[in-house]
Amino acid sequence: MNVTVRLPGALRDIAGARAAIPVEVPAGATVGDALDALGRELPAVARRVRDERGALRPHVNVFLGATNIRDLDFLATPVSPDVEVHILPAVSGG
Repeated sequence: MNVTVRLPGALRDIAGARAAIPVEVPAGATVGDALDALGRELPAVARRVRDERGALRPHVNVFLGATNIRDLDFLATPVSPDVEVHILPAVSGG
């Protein structure tokens, strides 16, 4: 099953300037599986998104379509064919 992972501008420099990375995951896969597949293709990107234990870094948001996975089943959220997973840095300041 094909899933597209969309990257923010801040990660494109280590992804060969690509904004979208297609990854192949098995049927029944989760967002975590899609990020694992991304990590196999682009380890430098994976290290910026997840820590050494595989947890999502606190300053990174991941959306499945338009919904933040923090509002779903987090990394265990199931993905469907041709879905887009968006990685976005958290924005803060004052």
